[in-house]
This record gives sequence, C-alpha cells and structure tokens, in this order.
Amino acid sequence: MSDKIRNIAIIAHVDHGKTTLIDSIMKQSGMFRENENVDVCVMDSNDLERERGITILAKPTSIQWGDVRINIIDTPGHADFGGEVERVLHMADGVILLTDAAEGPMPQTKFVLGKALAQGLKPIVIINKIDRPDGRPEEVVDEVFDLFVALDATDDQLDFPILYASGRDGWCVKELEDDRKDLSPLLELVLTHVAPPSAEYDKPFAMLATLLDSDPYLGRCLTGRVIQGRAKVNDTVKAMSLDGSTVETGRLTKLLMFEGTDRVPVKEVKAGDIICIAGLSKASVADTICNAELMEAVVSTPIDPPTMAVTISVNDSPFAGKDGKKVTSTMIRQRLLDEAEVNVAITFKESDGRDSFEIGGRGELQLGVLIETMRREGFELTVSRPKVLYQTDENGVKCEPVEEVIIDVDEEYSSTVVDKMNRRKAEMTDMRSSGVGKTRITFLAPSRGLIGYQSTFMTDTRGTGVMNRLFHSYQPCKGNIPQRRKGVLLSNATGQAVAYAIFNLQDRGIMFVSHQDPVYEGMIIGEHSRENDLEVNILKGKKLSNVRASGTDDAVTCTPPVKMSLEQMMSYINDDELMEVTPNNLRLRKRHLCPHDRKKASRGAAS
Repeated sequence: MSDKIRNIAIIAHVDHGKTTLIDSIMKQSGMFRENENVDVCVMDSNDLERERGITILAKPTSIQWGDVRINIIDTPGHADFGGEVERVLHMADGVILLTDAAEGPMPQTKFVLGKALAQGLKPIVIINKIDRPDGRPEEVVDEVFDLFVALDATDDQLDFPILYASGRDGWCVKELEDDRKDLSPLLELVLTHVAPPSAEYDKPFAMLATLLDSDPYLGRCLTGRVIQGRAKVNDTVKAMSLDGSTVETGRLTKLLMFEGTDRVPVKEVKAGDIICIAGLSKASVADTICNAELMEAVVSTPIDPPTMAVTISVNDSPFAGKDGKKVTSTMIRQRLLDEAEVNVAITFKESDGRDSFEIGGRGELQLGVLIETMRREGFELTVSRPKVLYQTDENGVKCEPVEEVIIDVDEEYSSTVVDKMNRRKAEMTDMRSSGVGKTRITFLAPSRGLIGYQSTFMTDTRGTGVMNRLFHSYQPCKGNIPQRRKGVLLSNATGQAVAYAIFNLQDRGIMFVSHQDPVYEGMIIGEHSRENDLEVNILKGKKLSNVRASGTDDAVTCTPPVKMSLEQMMSYINDDELMEVTPNNLRLRKRHLCPHDRKKASRGAAS
C-alpha cells in the first residue's frame, strides 16, 4: 500500500550536515549490524566527494521505520551542482530543510528552498549543529521564516514544523530544553507531516527517469519514481522524450529498489516506489519510461541554463602522450558527449574543425570536477580560461550572468573586501554585523568579475573569510572589468628545472616549479613581480671549475613553490594561456609556445 511509503529529499547549503544526518538516521534505523564497521559520510561514495568533503551526486537510500519504508534522497549543497537538486525533487513528496544554527540561511538554502516551494512541497525545518558554541537558534528560525515569506510560500508551507538537532551526535528535539536521546522525533514527524505518494495502481505503468548512471554488470541504469501503475521484470516498455516522441522500446531486464546503500533486485514495483531499472540503451534523464499504450510524457521542470564555459581540446604540448592513454579528440569528444547525456546541467558544443569542444556548466567547481574526473580516467587535454555565457534580451541588449555573493569576514578585513568587489563592478546590497567580530556583506556581482577572485579573497582575509555564490539573474553588461594579475615567467627551453637557476630567479617572482621538474619552451614556471611576461632560463646550472674562493659558494636555498589546485589554475590563466591536464601533472602554458608565434598573435589581436 502507498500509505506504507514516504519519499523525502534532504536539502541544505553546502556543509550544513545533510550527509552526516543521513548517516545517523541509517545507524538508528537498524540498517547496519552492531559489529559492522561503517564509514563516516557513507553516502559520499565517490572518491572526489570523500576528498573534498562535499556531495556532488544526488543519491537515494531507503530505511524501514516501523512498517513504513522511508526513501531518502541526499542532495548536493553546492550551487554548481544545483541541476542534481532540481531533478531529484521530482521524486520527493516532502523535504527536510537543514539550516546551520550559527550560519543561518545561506545562498544555496534560498535556491533549493525556492525550487521545493515551487513544486508545492511542504518542508520540515531542522536547525542543525545546535551544540555549536556560536549557535543562535531563535534568530535563525526568524531568518528561515523571513526566507519562506520572501519566496512566496503558501499559508500551508509557512506552517512548517521545527526541530533542533545535532546530526553528528544523532539526536533531535522539538524544544531546546527536551531530553536529547535520538532521531525518533524526526522520523515520526516524517510519517505524520509528509503525505504518502498518490497511488494509481490501475493506470498504465509510467516513471520519470531522474538520474542516470552506469553499472559494469547491468549497463545503463535509470533511477526514478514510479508515477502510476505497476511493472514486473521482463515487461515491455517504451521511452518517450518530453515532446512525446518515442526514443526506444525495450524490456525491463532488472528492477532494483534501494536498501541502505545497496540496490536490491525485486520482481515487481508499483506507484510511489523509487526504483532503478536496467535494459534500455538510449533512454536518458527527463524521459518517461512507460507502457506502450501511454501516449503522453510526464511533465518535467526545465533545468536552469549554464552560465560559464571552458574550451577543451587535445593536448599538443611537447610532453603529450607521456602520462595518459586517452589522448585523441575522438576519445575526448565521446567522453564529453556521455557526460552531457548523464548530467543535464552540462552543455556540449564542438568547433567547426571538431578538434575543440565548448563545455558549459554552472560554475568553476562543476567544470573543475568534470576535468578532474576525466584526468583520473586517463585523459590528457588542454583547458582554456573560463568565460561567461552571454544572452540577448528582447530589446537586443547584451546581458551577462550576475551572482548573489554572501561574504562572511572578520570586521578588520571588510573594507578591503568591499574595495576589491567594487573594482569588479559588484553592487553591495546589504552589510550587517553577524556577531563575534564578524561581518556579513551581500553583493550582486557579475560572474565575469569573480573568475579568479577566490585566491585573492583568501589572501586578503588571511584565510579566514567565507564566500558563497549563487546565480541571481541576467543583467545588462557592466562594462570593462580590469584583469587581476601580473605577468608570468616563461621557460625558454625544454628540459629539467635546476635548483641553482630557481635560486637566482626567486627575486624575479613567485615560482611554480621545483628542482628537476620537467619544463618546456612556453611553459609558465612562475608569476613575474612586474606587469610584463618574462622569458627565463630555468635550466641554467652552476659553471664548474677547480677554483674555490671564500664567499663565492653560497648554499642554494629555494623557497617552496606555489602549488595551485585545478580550479585555481583554471581561473588563474589569461585568454592567451592554457592549462595542460594529464593523469599525473597539471601545468600552465602559453597558447602559442614559440615566442615568434606569440608576437604574431599579439599583433593580430592589436589590429
């Protein structure tokens, strides 16, 4: 019966504790044996998720509470992966909105809550991390209510229940003074507050495909919610696109349901179930999988368009092919096409010569995660500086993406941050003290001006500032924004860097390479202390002779080189530069490696 099922999604800003809360729910529901060794953040199964401590892919799980099956969907908290959140909300009948007891509602809280309210879902609000010493739960509740009002919530949605919790310690309470035992108040509230899925068993089978992944044994697997009817293993179904046209016809070779972190085979599924199917080779996300007699596709909410893009092309450096096995444009093209099919927030466009590809996404982090994933799969490629995607409004005015930026900094650094943001054509909309010597500043800033600002921001705030960004709207172009950085130091030859040369070049700028690192002509080996680019000999060793004099043999001491992450490198480069990505190395280089070619290109750009 459908009243024995509840489907909920957990939504929140990044690092507010969604995955940790699900860990505690699964432990308390009896999903694991008493002697079983359970990882922290068990839902973050992807290597990159574990390394970065964030959720990238939405994943369903299921627990049994009494005689009711509760399907829970863990969603990403970072704005760059908002496409995942938009899709999975179709599978839920209710949402748990998690808010940090100290930070309060943040940009992504606003984004995911707006999507949930627009679909008519009634949230349960949890004020999490209540044991934080700087927690301010009563004020955060007021801020959450104000956010609901600002997002035009209905009277029903405004009547939301509130719980106070510590997901890490595994307890929640209705009132702050209640005994702090376990999470049963939350699970009981889910049963009473979240409506069971509507179950029309007598109608033809239909499900909306929401997530797509690949299994080495089952092939392509589509996850989604059964909207109506029933289905059994080996039933014949068809896949329909949003416009109602048939994509393919096939059989349901496997039906799987979720139990904890596992997918368990079942013989039959029915309306309200969240399931995974195998057997279809062309059906994709947003397609309707249904009986042949059904003629109308299930309506799906359109996904917000990408705001940023990078150009990916074949690695043509002198070291090409030394690290990776997948180096041809055909391999890169197929991998990017596969990604665009699985991830609806990614767009794919190829150049006329089919040797470079433009990949659009929500931000630098999402594009960086894609490139890092390809790198680990053995691909070699070059990546351009990110660029924003412009649009033209109905009056023919060129518009660019603008983001809402919320910055939390120590009061002493606030004037520096405001000055730097103003130079990037940002408009300050709010500034308030958030207690404990902290200031919260809100800006509307063009995405173009924020490319590469993260590293400058961390330097300006001595690593103590927190910056959160969220797409706001398209607005008329803000004009020229000055570029951020000084010139670069370029290697003038190919070989291995020498400590003696690095030592003598240190007063020219900051170095990116260390002793015996392989370098090539046109490769960026450091940042110049002045505005111009400078070619240097990083291979120059000390001349050997049999003459020794006191004071001439100084010890060579090299300052440790600056090591940037993939996203930092991507936003550091200028338009005439590229990032070389291989399985074992990340390098920066000029687009034209030969100095004569660079001069020709600069003359052409000037004219």
